[in-house]
Parts: sequence; C-alpha cells; structure tokens
Amino acid sequence: MKKNGGFEDGPALLEADKTRSDMTDWKQEWKPLAAILAVFIAFYYLPTDSPRFSGAVTEALYLTQWYAQEHVLLCLVPAFFIAGAIGVFISQASVMKYLGARANKILSYGVASVSGTILAVCSCTVLPLFAGIYRMGAGLGPASAFLYSGPAINVLAIVLTARVLGMELGVARTIGAVVFSVVIGLLMHFIFRKEETDRINAEMALPEPEVRRPLWQTALYFGAMIAILVFANWAKPIDQTSIWMWVYSVKWLVTGAAALLLAIMLVVWFGFNKGQMTTVGAVTILAALLFPEYPAAPFLVGIIGLSVVAARSKGEAGEWFSQTWGFAKQILPLLLAGVLLSGLLLGRPGHEGLIPSYWISSSVGGNSLWANLFASVVAAFMYFATLTEVPILQGLIGSGMGKGPALALLLAGPALSLPSMLVLRSIMGTKKTVVYIGLVIVMATVTGVMYGALFSGG
Repeated sequence: MKKNGGFEDGPALLEADKTRSDMTDWKQEWKPLAAILAVFIAFYYLPTDSPRFSGAVTEALYLTQWYAQEHVLLCLVPAFFIAGAIGVFISQASVMKYLGARANKILSYGVASVSGTILAVCSCTVLPLFAGIYRMGAGLGPASAFLYSGPAINVLAIVLTARVLGMELGVARTIGAVVFSVVIGLLMHFIFRKEETDRINAEMALPEPEVRRPLWQTALYFGAMIAILVFANWAKPIDQTSIWMWVYSVKWLVTGAAALLLAIMLVVWFGFNKGQMTTVGAVTILAALLFPEYPAAPFLVGIIGLSVVAARSKGEAGEWFSQTWGFAKQILPLLLAGVLLSGLLLGRPGHEGLIPSYWISSSVGGNSLWANLFASVVAAFMYFATLTEVPILQGLIGSGMGKGPALALLLAGPALSLPSMLVLRSIMGTKKTVVYIGLVIVMATVTGVMYGALFSGG
C-alpha cells in the first residue's frame, strides 16, 4: 500500500472533506442564526411603554386597514386581471413589436409616457401592469417609462394640483412628469444596454405571432377592463360643479356598463360558459339591488364569480385565472408588508409614525440642495394614494416648504413608495430597482433645485 497519496491516506482525506463540509454547513447556518438573534433582541427591547411607539403601531395598522379597504378590491384586483390578460391574450411577439427593444422608439416611449392620462393609478396599482408587459418582452426602457408615468401623469391629480397649489406648479408637474418618464426610460435602457441587446437577439428568433382574433376585439376587451379600473376608482373632486363631479356621479353606472360589455365579450369571443356567466351577472345585479349604498358589494360578487368561472375553465380562460393568481401571490403580500412598514415609520396623513413630522417639515424649507434631496427621498419612501399628495403638500407649504422641494415631492412621491420598491425588486431584481429609484430621486432633486431657483428668486 502506498503511504503517500495512496490508500492509507484515504481516511485522512475523508476526514478532511468532512471537516470542510461541516465548516461550509456552519457558514450557511450563521445567517439564519443572526436573523433569529436580531429578531429576539428587537422584541426583547421593544419599547412597548413608549407612547410614540404605541401610536406608530396603531398608525401602521390603520394605514394597512385603509389600504385593504380602499385599494385592494377596487384597484389591485382589476389590475391583477389586466396583468394576467396581458400574459394570455397578447402574444410576446406583439408586445415586443410595440414596446420591445427593437420597437420604434418614438412610438414606444410616446405611448408609455402618457399612459397615466388613461390609467390614473397609484404607485402600487401600476405594478401588476408593469410586471405583465415586462415579462412579456417589453424593453426595459419603455417598461420603465410606463412604470413612472402610470401614477405620475394623472389628469385628476394634475388638475387638482393646479387648482389648489397654483397653475404654475400644476404646469411644472405636468411637464416634469412627461419628461421624467421618457428620460428615465432612456437612461434605464442605456445603463442596462447589454441586457437589452440580448433581448433584441431573442426577438430575432421569435416566430411571427399567431393571430387568434382581430386586433379590434382585443383592444375592446382591454378597454373594458381599463374602464372598470379607472371609473371604479374615480375620486370625488373638490369642485362640486365641475364636469369631473358629473363623471363621479355616474361612475358606478359606467363601471357596470363596462363590466356587462366585458361579460358579453368573454362569452362570445373567449368561450366562457354562457350559463355560468349569466348566473354571475344575475347574482351581481341582485347584490346591487340589495346593497345600493355599498357599491363595492356587487363589485366583489362579480369578481368572485368571474374568478370561479375562469378557474374552472380550460384553455385561455383557465390560463387567465392562473396568471392573475400568480401576480396576486407575488405582489399582494409584499405590498401589504410595505404599507405596514410605511405606516409604522411615517404614519398616515395628519398622524405621526416613529419619525416625527416636524423633522420632515423643518427640513424642506427654502430651496437648498439638501431640502430638495430630503423631499425627494422622503416622498419616494412614503405611500401616497391617488390625489392625497396634494392636500399633504398644501399643509407642508403652509408650514414653510419651499417651491423647489414641493415640486420634487410631486415628481418623486406618486411614482414611488416603500411598498412598490419591495415589489419591484421581486420583478426586475435588486440592481435595476436601485438604479430606477436612484434616477427618480436624483432627477426630482435636480428639477426641484432648478424650479426653485427660477421661481423663488434664488
């Protein structure tokens, strides 16, 4: 037997391998151990006797409850169905043709940059729609432009900004949001151009899309779902005599008409069971008659009925529900966790979390670089529901907030939030998410400084 490098060395080598394996296992286990210790220490020293901490916990729960009541059913659920429909009823090649890396830049960025004028959604509701088009092959640039413009270019919010905060700030917000969406999209494309090149190469290998139905049918189908999303969430305007108030007064009639049109299309064009859809429609109408003061009740009944019919179906209908449920599982838990954390740190409008509100109000006066940067960062992490940024900003301006930081908040706040950051990371990865957040904050800061210098006299 050989003593060196032979069989007699075998046991020693095996023992050495075992030792290395044990060390490797330990290196893998120290992370969960550190997490357990951190959680233990956090709970051990939890300041439960502190009024601020107790109040912050209450605010976190209140904000999450409000979000669940006001946004999950009417905003997120329709958005999930639209995102699922993108994955099933629109071919990957078709998405790439109009929004892919090889698409006409003027067309793709032009459409993406003004999408908010139609959708009027918040930073969280746009996420399923962004995930749908991005996973179907949309270029990172146009998809990022859509991600920013969806919540930022909201017609109602811009009109409200001009009416409450002044035409000057309303126009600046409009121009800034459109320019931001295009510039952010182009920069995201440039920074990650190697990956975009790989997408172009992948597009070259794709076959021509199979046309299952005419384009006008698909457009009408998506139009009905977008109408449901928009009108179900139409907010009550401040001016009770404006045309927006008339739209608000008929919002549920329009929503119901769009839902009826959608149901007919699902039966005639998409093969849904006529008897089952008729039953769902009848029960929904019954709920509307029984609970006229709670329009969300028939909305919930219709959603549940549609889900049951789609889930039990085969082919495109079943795949639609599967895609929709996939988005809900991925996005909803992260959103609710993010809203809970946001409420704990910043509270609700008019209420404080762990971070005292005077810290924020005292840091956004004047037009310094710090004031604009602080406004951009805080706005990026804070959750703003659609239209709520205007009254919040009105209060901050009354407390001495400068014009530059005010615009920075309007450009960074509606487009980002802590909940949306958590979800974005799960969709496009940590690196792209950090770059996107950084671009929004930096551009909002620079724009705020320039705007404040021009219109504040220094």
